[in-house]
Amino acid sequence: MAAVVKRLAVFAYLDDNWAPAGLLEMTEDGVSLQASSFAYGLRYLGRPNAIEIDPVSLGLARKDEIRGKMNFPAGGLTQFGGIRDAAPDAWGRRVIEAKLRAKANALPESTYLLHAGSQRIGALDVRESLDTPPGPQAGNDLLSLEYLVDSAARIEEGETVPAELEAIFVQGSGLGGARPKATVRDEDGVLWLAKFPSLSDRLNLTVIEEATLRLAARCGIRVPPTRIVDVGTRQVMLIRRFDRYWTHPEFDTLRGDDALYLPPRAGATERRLPFASALTLVGCSEMESMAKSYQDVAHAIRQHGHIDAIRADNRELFKRMVFNILVSNDDDHLRNHGFIHDPRLPGWRLSPLYDVLPRPSSAHERYLHLGIGPQGRLATLDNAFDARDAFGLSKTDAGLAIAEVWQPTREWKTCFEERGVPGKEIDKITPAFRHIDHVSHPTLRKALP
Repeated sequence: MAAVVKRLAVFAYLDDNWAPAGLLEMTEDGVSLQASSFAYGLRYLGRPNAIEIDPVSLGLARKDEIRGKMNFPAGGLTQFGGIRDAAPDAWGRRVIEAKLRAKANALPESTYLLHAGSQRIGALDVRESLDTPPGPQAGNDLLSLEYLVDSAARIEEGETVPAELEAIFVQGSGLGGARPKATVRDEDGVLWLAKFPSLSDRLNLTVIEEATLRLAARCGIRVPPTRIVDVGTRQVMLIRRFDRYWTHPEFDTLRGDDALYLPPRAGATERRLPFASALTLVGCSEMESMAKSYQDVAHAIRQHGHIDAIRADNRELFKRMVFNILVSNDDDHLRNHGFIHDPRLPGWRLSPLYDVLPRPSSAHERYLHLGIGPQGRLATLDNAFDARDAFGLSKTDAGLAIAEVWQPTREWKTCFEERGVPGKEIDKITPAFRHIDHVSHPTLRKALP
Protein backbone atom coordinates (compact mmCIF):
# COMPACT_ATOMS: atom_id res chain seq x y z
CA MET A 1 0.00 0.00 0.00
CA ALA A 2 1.38 3.42 -0.96
CA ALA A 3 1.86 6.04 1.73
CA VAL A 4 -0.76 8.80 1.85
CA VAL A 5 -0.28 12.35 3.18
CA LYS A 6 -3.30 13.49 5.19
CA ARG A 7 -3.65 17.26 5.74
CA LEU A 8 -5.66 18.34 8.77
CA ALA A 9 -6.51 21.64 10.45
CA VAL A 10 -5.55 22.12 14.09
CA PHE A 11 -7.57 24.53 16.23
CA ALA A 12 -6.79 25.96 19.67
CA TYR A 13 -9.36 27.20 22.16
CA LEU A 14 -8.33 30.74 23.08
CA ASP A 15 -10.39 32.36 25.83
CA ASP A 16 -13.96 31.75 24.58
CA ASN A 17 -13.51 30.69 20.95
CA TRP A 18 -11.79 28.24 18.63
CA ALA A 19 -8.99 29.75 16.56
CA PRO A 20 -7.23 28.06 13.62
CA ALA A 21 -3.68 27.34 14.78
CA GLY A 22 -2.05 25.67 11.80
CA LEU A 23 -1.77 22.79 9.37
CA LEU A 24 -0.87 19.22 10.37
CA GLU A 25 0.42 16.77 7.78
CA MET A 26 0.47 13.05 8.58
CA THR A 27 2.14 10.53 6.29
CA GLU A 28 0.37 7.20 6.73
CA ASP A 29 0.90 3.79 5.21
CA GLY A 30 -2.29 1.96 6.09
CA VAL A 31 -2.57 2.06 9.88
CA SER A 32 1.10 2.94 10.32
CA LEU A 33 2.01 6.58 10.94
CA GLN A 34 5.29 7.21 9.14
CA ALA A 35 5.88 10.92 9.81
CA SER A 36 4.25 14.18 10.88
CA SER A 37 4.88 17.86 10.27
CA PHE A 38 3.17 21.04 11.41
CA ALA A 39 3.17 24.68 10.35
CA TYR A 40 1.73 27.40 12.56
CA GLY A 41 -0.53 29.96 10.89
CA LEU A 42 1.20 33.35 10.74
CA ARG A 43 -1.89 35.09 12.06
CA TYR A 44 -2.06 32.64 14.95
CA LEU A 45 1.55 33.32 15.94
CA GLY A 46 0.65 37.00 16.13
CA ARG A 47 -2.05 36.41 18.74
CA PRO A 48 -0.97 37.49 22.25
CA ASN A 49 -2.97 34.63 23.79
CA ALA A 50 -1.72 31.88 21.45
CA ILE A 51 -0.96 28.53 23.11
CA GLU A 52 1.74 26.13 21.97
CA ILE A 53 0.55 23.02 20.16
CA ASP A 54 3.49 21.02 21.52
CA PRO A 55 5.68 22.50 24.28
CA VAL A 56 8.71 20.43 23.25
CA SER A 57 8.72 20.55 19.44
CA LEU A 58 6.56 23.61 18.81
CA GLY A 59 7.28 25.85 21.79
CA LEU A 60 6.29 29.48 21.24
CA ALA A 61 9.51 30.72 22.84
CA ARG A 62 11.04 29.77 19.46
CA LYS A 63 8.60 31.74 17.30
CA ASP A 64 11.26 33.14 14.99
CA GLU A 65 12.71 29.67 14.44
CA ILE A 66 9.42 27.92 13.67
CA ARG A 67 7.61 30.71 11.84
CA GLY A 68 6.67 30.16 8.19
CA LYS A 69 7.85 26.57 7.81
CA MET A 70 6.88 22.96 8.37
CA ASN A 71 8.30 21.69 11.65
CA PHE A 72 8.93 18.09 12.71
CA PRO A 73 8.67 16.25 16.05
CA ALA A 74 11.82 16.34 18.16
CA GLY A 75 13.81 13.20 18.86
CA GLY A 76 12.91 11.45 15.62
CA LEU A 77 9.32 10.75 16.73
CA THR A 78 6.64 10.19 14.12
CA GLN A 79 4.03 12.21 15.98
CA PHE A 80 4.00 15.45 17.97
CA GLY A 81 3.42 14.80 21.65
CA GLY A 82 0.87 17.61 21.85
CA ILE A 83 -1.15 16.07 19.00
CA ARG A 84 -0.81 12.61 20.54
CA ASP A 85 -2.31 14.00 23.76
CA ALA A 86 -5.28 15.33 21.76
CA ALA A 87 -5.86 11.88 20.27
CA PRO A 88 -7.97 9.19 21.95
CA ASP A 89 -6.21 6.43 23.83
CA ALA A 90 -7.34 2.84 24.37
CA TRP A 91 -10.99 3.35 25.38
CA GLY A 92 -11.64 6.25 23.02
CA ARG A 93 -10.29 4.16 20.15
CA ARG A 94 -12.64 1.31 20.99
CA VAL A 95 -15.57 3.74 20.92
CA ILE A 96 -14.53 5.10 17.51
CA GLU A 97 -14.04 1.58 16.17
CA ALA A 98 -17.54 0.68 17.36
CA LYS A 99 -18.94 3.81 15.70
CA LEU A 100 -17.23 3.04 12.38
CA ARG A 101 -17.70 -0.74 12.79
CA ALA A 102 -13.98 -1.31 12.38
CA LYS A 103 -11.74 -3.98 13.86
CA ALA A 104 -9.40 -3.18 16.75
CA ASN A 105 -6.51 -0.90 15.76
CA ALA A 106 -7.58 -1.10 12.10
CA LEU A 107 -7.87 2.65 11.45
CA PRO A 108 -5.24 5.23 10.46
CA GLU A 109 -4.15 7.63 13.21
CA SER A 110 -5.73 10.54 11.34
CA THR A 111 -9.13 8.84 11.55
CA TYR A 112 -8.88 8.45 15.32
CA LEU A 113 -7.86 12.12 15.61
CA LEU A 114 -10.77 13.35 13.50
CA HIS A 115 -13.38 11.28 15.32
CA ALA A 116 -12.23 12.15 18.86
CA GLY A 117 -14.52 15.19 18.84
CA SER A 118 -14.29 18.63 20.36
CA GLN A 119 -14.75 17.43 23.96
CA ARG A 120 -11.30 15.82 23.95
CA ILE A 121 -8.82 16.53 26.73
CA GLY A 122 -7.07 19.90 26.70
CA ALA A 123 -7.56 22.90 24.43
CA LEU A 124 -6.88 21.50 20.94
CA ASP A 125 -9.15 20.19 18.22
CA VAL A 126 -8.30 18.47 14.93
CA ARG A 127 -10.64 18.76 11.94
CA GLU A 128 -10.79 17.97 8.23
CA SER A 129 -10.34 21.60 7.18
CA LEU A 130 -10.45 25.19 8.38
CA ASP A 131 -14.12 25.30 7.37
CA THR A 132 -15.13 22.26 9.44
CA PRO A 133 -17.25 23.27 12.47
CA PRO A 134 -16.55 21.87 15.94
CA GLY A 135 -18.19 18.61 16.89
CA PRO A 136 -21.25 18.28 19.15
CA GLN A 137 -20.91 18.95 22.86
CA ALA A 138 -21.98 16.83 25.82
CA GLY A 139 -25.39 17.89 27.10
CA ASN A 140 -27.01 17.88 30.53
CA ASP A 141 -26.91 14.13 30.79
CA LEU A 142 -26.34 12.88 34.33
CA LEU A 143 -29.84 11.45 34.03
CA SER A 144 -28.75 9.50 30.95
CA LEU A 145 -25.83 7.78 32.70
CA GLU A 146 -27.68 4.46 32.56
CA TYR A 147 -27.78 4.64 28.76
CA LEU A 148 -24.07 5.48 28.62
CA VAL A 149 -23.21 2.56 30.92
CA ASP A 150 -25.26 0.22 28.73
CA SER A 151 -23.55 1.56 25.60
CA ALA A 152 -20.12 1.02 27.13
CA ALA A 153 -21.03 -2.57 28.03
CA ARG A 154 -22.10 -3.24 24.44
CA ILE A 155 -18.80 -1.87 23.16
CA GLU A 156 -16.88 -4.08 25.60
CA GLU A 157 -18.85 -7.09 24.36
CA GLY A 158 -18.19 -6.18 20.74
CA GLU A 159 -21.90 -5.69 20.06
CA THR A 160 -23.51 -3.09 17.81
CA VAL A 161 -24.63 0.06 19.62
CA PRO A 162 -28.26 0.85 18.71
CA ALA A 163 -29.28 4.35 17.61
CA GLU A 164 -30.88 5.23 20.94
CA LEU A 165 -27.56 4.62 22.73
CA GLU A 166 -25.26 6.42 20.29
CA ALA A 167 -24.54 9.33 22.67
CA ILE A 168 -21.46 7.34 23.70
CA PHE A 169 -19.98 8.12 20.27
CA VAL A 170 -19.87 11.82 21.21
CA GLN A 171 -19.17 11.56 24.91
CA GLY A 172 -16.67 8.70 24.98
CA SER A 173 -14.65 9.03 21.79
CA GLY A 174 -11.97 11.51 22.86
CA LEU A 175 -10.92 9.85 26.10
CA GLY A 176 -7.85 7.93 27.18
CA GLY A 177 -7.17 5.01 29.47
CA ALA A 178 -8.40 1.46 29.05
CA ARG A 179 -11.47 1.55 31.30
CA PRO A 180 -14.94 2.48 29.97
CA LYS A 181 -15.86 6.11 30.48
CA ALA A 182 -17.66 9.12 29.04
CA THR A 183 -17.84 12.88 29.50
CA VAL A 184 -21.05 14.20 31.06
CA ARG A 185 -22.43 17.50 32.30
CA ASP A 186 -24.28 17.92 35.57
CA GLU A 187 -27.38 20.00 36.21
CA ASP A 188 -25.22 23.16 36.49
CA GLY A 189 -23.46 22.53 33.19
CA VAL A 190 -20.18 21.46 34.82
CA LEU A 191 -18.16 18.87 32.89
CA TRP A 192 -17.28 15.60 34.61
CA LEU A 193 -15.53 12.41 33.55
CA ALA A 194 -17.74 9.42 34.34
CA LYS A 195 -15.85 6.15 34.85
CA PHE A 196 -17.94 3.00 34.57
CA PRO A 197 -17.51 -0.52 35.91
CA SER A 198 -15.99 -2.89 33.36
CA LEU A 199 -17.41 -6.30 32.53
CA SER A 200 -14.01 -7.79 33.39
CA ASP A 201 -13.80 -6.25 36.88
CA ARG A 202 -13.31 -8.67 39.74
CA LEU A 203 -13.36 -5.80 42.23
CA ASN A 204 -15.57 -2.73 42.52
CA LEU A 205 -12.87 -0.56 40.97
CA THR A 206 -14.96 2.58 40.64
CA VAL A 207 -15.44 2.97 44.40
CA ILE A 208 -11.89 1.77 45.08
CA GLU A 209 -10.40 4.36 42.72
CA GLU A 210 -12.55 7.12 44.19
CA ALA A 211 -11.47 6.18 47.72
CA THR A 212 -7.82 6.05 46.63
CA LEU A 213 -8.03 9.58 45.23
CA ARG A 214 -9.60 10.83 48.44
CA LEU A 215 -6.83 9.08 50.40
CA ALA A 216 -4.26 10.89 48.26
CA ALA A 217 -5.99 14.18 49.07
CA ARG A 218 -5.54 13.43 52.78
CA CYS A 219 -1.81 13.17 52.03
CA GLY A 220 -1.82 16.73 50.73
CA ILE A 221 -1.71 15.62 47.09
CA ARG A 222 -3.70 17.71 44.60
CA VAL A 223 -6.83 15.79 43.57
CA PRO A 224 -9.92 16.93 41.62
CA PRO A 225 -13.41 16.71 43.15
CA THR A 226 -14.93 13.23 42.90
CA ARG A 227 -18.15 11.49 43.82
CA ILE A 228 -19.91 8.16 43.40
CA VAL A 229 -23.38 7.93 41.88
CA ASP A 230 -25.60 4.86 41.76
CA VAL A 231 -26.84 3.91 38.30
CA GLY A 232 -29.30 1.10 38.83
CA THR A 233 -27.29 -1.66 40.51
CA ARG A 234 -23.98 -0.23 39.29
CA GLN A 235 -21.77 2.50 40.71
CA VAL A 236 -20.15 5.19 38.59
CA MET A 237 -17.34 7.51 39.64
CA LEU A 238 -17.53 11.15 38.59
CA ILE A 239 -14.30 13.16 38.41
CA ARG A 240 -14.42 16.90 37.79
CA ARG A 241 -12.60 17.72 34.54
CA PHE A 242 -9.59 19.82 35.60
CA ASP A 243 -8.91 20.95 32.02
CA ARG A 244 -12.08 23.08 32.11
CA TYR A 245 -12.92 26.07 34.29
CA TRP A 246 -15.54 28.81 34.46
CA THR A 247 -14.83 32.52 34.23
CA HIS A 248 -15.24 34.03 37.68
CA PRO A 249 -14.12 37.29 39.36
CA GLU A 250 -12.17 35.25 41.92
CA PHE A 251 -10.31 33.06 39.42
CA ASP A 252 -7.17 35.18 39.21
CA THR A 253 -6.97 35.82 42.96
CA LEU A 254 -7.50 32.30 44.30
CA ARG A 255 -4.34 30.28 44.82
CA GLY A 256 -4.01 26.59 44.07
CA ASP A 257 -6.60 24.42 42.36
CA ASP A 258 -9.69 25.90 44.04
CA ALA A 259 -10.03 28.37 41.17
CA LEU A 260 -10.39 25.48 38.70
CA TYR A 261 -13.48 24.24 40.49
CA LEU A 262 -15.40 27.48 41.02
CA PRO A 263 -19.08 26.94 40.13
CA PRO A 264 -20.61 28.58 37.06
CA ARG A 265 -22.57 31.76 37.69
CA ALA A 266 -24.76 34.07 35.61
CA GLY A 267 -22.87 35.27 32.56
CA ALA A 268 -19.95 32.87 33.11
CA THR A 269 -18.34 31.06 30.20
CA GLU A 270 -16.49 27.76 30.18
CA ARG A 271 -12.82 27.89 29.22
CA ARG A 272 -10.27 25.20 28.48
CA LEU A 273 -6.79 24.58 29.83
CA PRO A 274 -4.10 23.16 27.54
CA PHE A 275 -2.99 19.71 28.68
CA ALA A 276 0.24 17.82 28.06
CA SER A 277 1.16 14.37 29.35
CA ALA A 278 4.51 13.65 30.94
CA LEU A 279 5.11 11.46 27.89
CA THR A 280 5.07 14.66 25.84
CA LEU A 281 7.19 16.79 28.17
CA VAL A 282 9.78 14.03 28.62
CA GLY A 283 9.86 13.82 24.83
CA CYS A 284 9.70 10.09 24.18
CA SER A 285 7.53 7.43 22.57
CA GLU A 286 5.30 4.90 24.32
CA MET A 287 7.93 2.22 23.69
CA GLU A 288 10.56 4.25 25.54
CA SER A 289 8.36 4.89 28.57
CA MET A 290 9.50 1.81 30.51
CA ALA A 291 13.07 3.10 30.43
CA LYS A 292 12.08 6.45 31.98
CA SER A 293 11.94 7.49 35.61
CA TYR A 294 10.43 9.98 38.01
CA GLN A 295 13.73 11.84 37.75
CA ASP A 296 13.01 12.32 34.04
CA VAL A 297 9.65 13.85 34.90
CA ALA A 298 11.30 16.08 37.51
CA HIS A 299 13.77 17.23 34.86
CA ALA A 300 10.88 17.99 32.49
CA ILE A 301 9.29 20.10 35.22
CA ARG A 302 12.49 22.13 35.57
CA GLN A 303 12.82 22.45 31.80
CA HIS A 304 9.23 23.26 30.81
CA GLY A 305 7.39 24.22 34.01
CA HIS A 306 6.78 27.80 35.07
CA ILE A 307 9.50 29.03 37.40
CA ASP A 308 6.98 29.87 40.13
CA ALA A 309 5.66 26.28 40.18
CA ILE A 310 8.83 24.19 39.77
CA ARG A 311 9.71 23.81 43.45
CA ALA A 312 6.18 22.90 44.58
CA ASP A 313 5.58 20.61 41.60
CA ASN A 314 8.75 18.59 42.13
CA ARG A 315 7.92 18.15 45.80
CA GLU A 316 4.40 17.08 44.82
CA LEU A 317 5.81 14.64 42.25
CA PHE A 318 8.03 13.11 44.95
CA LYS A 319 4.98 12.64 47.20
CA ARG A 320 3.02 11.01 44.38
CA MET A 321 5.90 8.59 43.84
CA VAL A 322 5.87 7.72 47.56
CA PHE A 323 2.09 7.29 47.48
CA ASN A 324 2.33 4.91 44.51
CA ILE A 325 4.90 2.85 46.42
CA LEU A 326 2.66 2.57 49.48
CA VAL A 327 -0.50 1.64 47.54
CA SER A 328 1.22 -0.53 44.88
CA ASN A 329 -0.01 1.58 41.98
CA ASP A 330 2.21 0.22 39.23
CA ASP A 331 0.19 1.79 36.41
CA ASP A 332 2.16 5.02 36.87
CA HIS A 333 3.34 5.31 33.27
CA LEU A 334 4.08 8.67 31.65
CA ARG A 335 0.56 9.13 30.26
CA ASN A 336 -0.75 8.92 33.82
CA HIS A 337 1.17 12.04 34.83
CA GLY A 338 -0.01 15.27 33.26
CA PHE A 339 0.49 19.02 33.07
CA ILE A 340 -1.89 21.92 32.58
CA HIS A 341 -1.10 25.39 31.27
CA ASP A 342 -2.27 27.65 34.10
CA PRO A 343 -3.24 31.13 32.81
CA ARG A 344 -2.57 32.65 36.23
CA LEU A 345 1.18 32.00 35.96
CA PRO A 346 1.02 31.80 32.91
CA GLY A 347 2.79 28.53 32.20
CA TRP A 348 2.92 24.77 32.58
CA ARG A 349 2.49 23.08 35.93
CA LEU A 350 1.74 19.59 37.22
CA SER A 351 -1.92 18.68 36.80
CA PRO A 352 -4.07 17.27 39.60
CA LEU A 353 -3.65 13.53 40.23
CA TYR A 354 -5.64 11.01 38.19
CA ASP A 355 -5.77 7.28 37.34
CA VAL A 356 -4.52 5.81 40.61
CA LEU A 357 -5.49 2.26 41.61
CA PRO A 358 -3.97 -0.07 44.22
CA ARG A 359 -2.98 -3.46 42.81
CA PRO A 360 -3.06 -6.36 45.27
CA SER A 361 0.07 -8.48 45.28
CA SER A 362 1.68 -11.15 47.43
CA ALA A 363 5.19 -10.27 46.24
CA HIS A 364 7.63 -8.97 48.82
CA GLU A 365 9.60 -7.06 46.19
CA ARG A 366 7.42 -4.84 44.05
CA TYR A 367 8.13 -2.47 41.19
CA LEU A 368 6.53 0.61 39.68
CA HIS A 369 6.37 1.33 35.95
CA LEU A 370 8.72 4.31 36.20
CA GLY A 371 12.18 4.24 37.72
CA ILE A 372 12.31 5.55 41.28
CA GLY A 373 15.94 5.93 42.35
CA PRO A 374 19.38 4.29 42.34
CA GLN A 375 17.74 0.84 42.57
CA GLY A 376 15.66 1.44 39.47
CA ARG A 377 11.95 0.61 39.69
CA LEU A 378 12.19 -1.16 43.07
CA ALA A 379 9.26 0.17 45.10
CA THR A 380 10.87 1.05 48.43
CA LEU A 381 10.99 4.28 50.40
CA ASP A 382 14.77 4.03 50.68
CA ASN A 383 15.00 4.01 46.90
CA ALA A 384 12.76 7.09 46.77
CA PHE A 385 14.67 8.87 49.55
CA ASP A 386 17.98 8.28 47.77
CA ALA A 387 16.57 10.06 44.69
CA ARG A 388 15.69 13.24 46.61
CA ASP A 389 18.32 15.41 44.91
CA ALA A 390 16.54 15.02 41.56
CA PHE A 391 13.49 16.66 43.13
CA GLY A 392 15.45 19.46 44.79
CA LEU A 393 14.74 18.12 48.28
CA SER A 394 17.01 18.11 51.30
CA LYS A 395 17.18 15.08 53.59
CA THR A 396 14.91 16.85 56.05
CA ASP A 397 12.30 17.85 53.48
CA ALA A 398 12.33 14.44 51.78
CA GLY A 399 11.76 12.78 55.15
CA LEU A 400 8.93 15.20 55.90
CA ALA A 401 7.33 14.51 52.51
CA ILE A 402 7.46 10.74 53.15
CA ALA A 403 5.88 11.24 56.57
CA GLU A 404 3.13 13.43 55.08
CA VAL A 405 2.16 10.53 52.83
CA TRP A 406 2.70 7.61 55.19
CA GLN A 407 0.74 8.97 58.15
CA PRO A 408 -2.63 9.27 56.32
CA THR A 409 -1.97 6.17 54.18
CA ARG A 410 -1.54 3.97 57.24
CA GLU A 411 -5.21 4.75 58.02
CA TRP A 412 -6.36 3.77 54.54
CA LYS A 413 -9.04 1.36 55.76
CA THR A 414 -10.79 4.12 57.68
CA CYS A 415 -10.77 6.31 54.58
CA PHE A 416 -12.11 3.50 52.39
CA GLU A 417 -14.89 2.71 54.87
CA GLU A 418 -15.87 6.38 55.00
CA ARG A 419 -16.02 6.48 51.20
CA GLY A 420 -18.39 3.52 51.11
CA VAL A 421 -16.07 0.72 49.97
CA PRO A 422 -17.70 -2.58 51.08
CA GLY A 423 -15.84 -4.67 53.66
CA LYS A 424 -15.33 -7.59 51.29
CA GLU A 425 -13.72 -5.24 48.76
CA ILE A 426 -11.43 -3.85 51.46
CA ASP A 427 -10.35 -7.40 52.33
CA LYS A 428 -9.52 -8.13 48.69
CA ILE A 429 -7.55 -4.91 48.20
CA THR A 430 -5.60 -5.14 51.48
CA PRO A 431 -2.54 -6.91 49.95
CA ALA A 432 -1.91 -3.81 47.80
CA PHE A 433 -1.09 -1.59 50.77
CA ARG A 434 2.45 -1.63 52.14
CA HIS A 435 3.37 -1.06 55.76
CA ILE A 436 6.32 1.25 56.15
CA ASP A 437 8.28 -1.54 57.88
CA HIS A 438 8.13 -3.59 54.67
CA VAL A 439 9.38 -0.88 52.31
CA SER A 440 12.05 0.92 54.33
CA HIS A 441 15.16 0.34 56.40
CA PRO A 442 15.01 1.07 60.15
CA THR A 443 17.60 3.81 59.65
CA LEU A 444 15.25 5.71 57.35
CA ARG A 445 12.27 5.23 59.65
CA LYS A 446 14.22 6.70 62.57
CA ALA A 447 15.01 9.77 60.48
CA LEU A 448 11.36 10.51 59.70
CA PRO A 449 9.59 13.18 61.77
